[in-house]
Amino acid sequence: MSCVAIITARGGSRRIPRKNIKEFCGKPIISYSIAAALESGIFDEVVVSTDDEEIARIARENGAEVPFLRSAGTSGDFATTADVIEEVITNLKKIGKEYDSFCCLYPTAPFVTAQKLNSALRLLEESGADSVLPVVRFSFPPQRGIIIKDGKAAYAMPQYASARSQDLTPVYHDCGQFYFCRTDAFLKYHSLVTENTVPLEVPDEEVQDIDNLSDWHLAELKYKAFILDERRV
Repeated sequence: MSCVAIITARGGSRRIPRKNIKEFCGKPIISYSIAAALESGIFDEVVVSTDDEEIARIARENGAEVPFLRSAGTSGDFATTADVIEEVITNLKKIGKEYDSFCCLYPTAPFVTAQKLNSALRLLEESGADSVLPVVRFSFPPQRGIIIKDGKAAYAMPQYASARSQDLTPVYHDCGQFYFCRTDAFLKYHSLVTENTVPLEVPDEEVQDIDNLSDWHLAELKYKAFILDERRV
């Protein structure tokens, strides 16, 4: 199965300026995603989709390809990830490059490793699924979540108020790191997640959403504690 890694890295970022190339534990954060993709050895090509010349330069310096810059239509705040991926697939096809599958890899995913990418592609091939979605289990059962209404606290789902945590169905959420997809299924549904998507469970210590500077600092602490030391061994 031929496969391309597509790292989506636009220049604009409102909450963390220049987020995709901001220094993370000593290196531009996008360099971790590029390194994991290259080290995995499973991709025919590692492509960065960006509208920003500085990001393009850093991507190339770290071994990725930037065969074209992103269009204005997929560079704005309202463009979806699926829009960006479809544009890349279309533009690659125009220059004679077509792939059976692809990995949409986020530029702010330092917890992604070559091993995880290999596991995900193997799962995609063996399962026959349209796509593979890395997920992490909620640390507290959302069925017992609390809402605040008119200044009062109440159970969001009162029917589970007395339920034991171990009796509740585990609930997971998207890790926000990458997606593996079959290209034909993606183009058919224009979605990275379909009814035929299988999960790849990831431990909580290897997941951290990065939306603001507090998230960023927490991610660096987790990376140093759980990833960096492991890679030094």
